[in-house]
Amino acid sequence: RSCNPPVGNLATGRTPVTLTTCGQNSTELYCFYPDQNLLHQVSYGCGQPRCTKCNANQPDNSHLPSDMTDDFFANPISWWQSAQGVHREEIRLDFETEFYLTHVIAVFKSPRPAAMVLERSQDYGQTWRPYKYFSVNCTATFGLQDDLTEEGSMCTSRYSDAVPCTRGEVIYRALSPANKIEDPYSPEAQDILKLTNLRLLLLKRQECPCHGSGLVEKPQRFAHYAIYDLIIRGSCFCNGHAEECELANRTGVMENVVTPGSVGFLREPGSCVGVVHGKCVCRHNTAGDHCEKCAPLYNDQPWKPGDGKTGVPNECRKCRCHNHADSCHFDLSVWLASGKRSGGVCDNCKHNTEGHRCQRCKPGYYRDRGKPMSSTEVCKPCACQPMGSADATFSRSWRCHPKTGFCYCKPGVAGPNCDRCLMGYWGFGENGCRPCDCARDCDQHTGSCFNGYDNEPFFNIPIGGRIPDLVQTPTNESEEEWKWNDHEQGFSALRHPEKCVCKEKVLGSVTDFCQMKYAYVIKARILSAHDKGTHAEVVVKVKKVLKSGKVKIARSNRSIYPESWTNRGCTCPILNPGTDYLIAGQEDSRTSKLLVNMNSLVKPWKAYLGKQVSDILRTGCK
Repeated sequence: RSCNPPVGNLATGRTPVTLTTCGQNSTELYCFYPDQNLLHQVSYGCGQPRCTKCNANQPDNSHLPSDMTDDFFANPISWWQSAQGVHREEIRLDFETEFYLTHVIAVFKSPRPAAMVLERSQDYGQTWRPYKYFSVNCTATFGLQDDLTEEGSMCTSRYSDAVPCTRGEVIYRALSPANKIEDPYSPEAQDILKLTNLRLLLLKRQECPCHGSGLVEKPQRFAHYAIYDLIIRGSCFCNGHAEECELANRTGVMENVVTPGSVGFLREPGSCVGVVHGKCVCRHNTAGDHCEKCAPLYNDQPWKPGDGKTGVPNECRKCRCHNHADSCHFDLSVWLASGKRSGGVCDNCKHNTEGHRCQRCKPGYYRDRGKPMSSTEVCKPCACQPMGSADATFSRSWRCHPKTGFCYCKPGVAGPNCDRCLMGYWGFGENGCRPCDCARDCDQHTGSCFNGYDNEPFFNIPIGGRIPDLVQTPTNESEEEWKWNDHEQGFSALRHPEKCVCKEKVLGSVTDFCQMKYAYVIKARILSAHDKGTHAEVVVKVKKVLKSGKVKIARSNRSIYPESWTNRGCTCPILNPGTDYLIAGQEDSRTSKLLVNMNSLVKPWKAYLGKQVSDILRTGCK
C-alpha cells in the first residue's frame, strides 16, 4: 500500500529568520496591555499598560525569533518582538529539504496586522508564490474579493481584526473545501502542498482600540509586531513510499541561511523532541531523500509515486541482471521496444558478462552451460591455440564463439581450439594447414596420401551445435571473391559458429523462383553430418514436403548431399545442425539423392516464408 508519514510541527527545532528583533542594537523601552485585561470587552476598560525593556543580548529581557518556535506548552509566555516603528516585517522559515504543508497557525501578542501575506517557495527561496492574503479590507489593500463573500478567494478578512489585542490567531489551511485533492501525491497536490521555505510578510500594523482611552505612554512604544507561537503543521515529503523520516543532512545542525541585516540563530535539532525530519526511510524498493527514484538495482519499469487515492504502492521492480550487476538504469527505448514490459539496462556488468541484462559473455569468453547464468563463473575464457586460431576475425575481440567456445581458425585448421589440421589438410603451422594433394586424406605431418578409409568419422551434433570439421567456403572462386564483401549477401562467422562465408541464394520474384525448376521443396531439421572425405552427407529430418519430383520423399530421416564440396573442407550453402530450414534443390533420380548446391534456396524456416513459397508453387509456376 502507499505510505503516509505522520504530521507534526515543522517549526519545532527550526529557527525563523526575521528582519528585526527588539533591542537588537541597544535596550528599547516598550509598552503593552496585560493579557488578563483583554479577556473582557473593550467597553469594560483596558486597564493600565505595562512598560518594560527589551535587549537581545540579555536573556531575561530578550524576545528572539527562536521564541516563536519553542515548546509552547513548556514556554507559554515566550515571544518574538520586532524593533519599534517598523511597518514592514518579514518572518521566514527555511527548510533544509522539501516538506508537505497542512496548515499554519500564528498566535500574536501584539494586535494582528491589518495586512499580511503568507507565501511559500518550492525552490529554496529563488521564487515565491502566495498561499493567502490577509487584510481588513481585501479589495482596498490587494484588489481581491474577500473569501467571506466569495468562496475560494485568495484573500480573507477573517483574521485581521485588531481585537483581541493579544493572543489573536491567524490560521491557514492548505487543504480547504476550495482545494479538493483526491491523490495527495499527484502533481496538482504537490503544487499546493510542497514547500522548501515559508514566509510571512507583515505589511501594516494596527493599534489596539485601548490606545484611544487616555493614553499616557508614548504611542511609538506600542508600535511593534509580537508573536507568541508560530506553528507549521506538515510532514516529510515521500511520494507515498515511506511512513517515517530521519535527519536529512545527518550533521546534527540545522542550517539556516541568514541574509545581511537579518537575525537568525542556529539550533541543534537533535535536542528537540518532536522534530519532523526531512529524509524519508524509503520502502517499495525506492531511494532518495524523498523516495523520488528507484533503488539502484530496481529500474526495470518507470518510477511512480504511490497512489494516495487507491492505495496502490507502485513498487519499483528489480532488473534482471543475473547477479552480475549492482545497479541498472531505465531506458525508455528498451521499455517501448518490449511493449512496456521491461526497460531496465544493467550497469557495469561483472564476471565477464555484458548485455542489457548481463545475459551473455564478453568477447574472449564463452558460456559454461554446466553453470547457471547467475554463477560468477558462468563465463570461461576462450582456450584457443595461438598458432591455429585466426589473428583477425570479423571482430578482432571475438577470439571464440560466445555460446559454444569454438575458436575461429586459420585456413585448413580444425578443432574447437584450432589445434589440428582439418581432414584433407596437413602441415599445421603459423599459416594454418595446406590442402592435401590427394583425392582423399593425407598424413597431417608429411602430406603423404592415404589409399583408403578404414574409419569413416561420424559426428553426433548436439542441437544448436555446429559441424566441427565442415566449415563453409564457396567453391571454384578466387581468393578475392572468398573474402567478405559488404555489398554481398552472406553469413559471417559473427552470426554463426561456422568459419566460412557463403553467398546466400535469396528468394527473389515469382519468375526467378519458377525458372530454377526446383525438383523438391521441403521443411527439414538438420540432425548431423558425415565427412566422407570426397563429399559430405547431411542427415535431416523431413518435417514437411511442399514439392517432390521423381525421388520419393517421406516425412522421416534421410540424407541430402551438398555438391559444393572443395578441398577447403567447406559445404555451401550453410546448414546448421539443430535448425529448421526451407530447402529447395535438385535431385539425382538415378541414385535417388536430394542435392543441395549454390543454386539451391536454403533459408531458416519461417511460417510466412513457407506460406509464400506454397502460394508460388500453387499459383505462380505453370
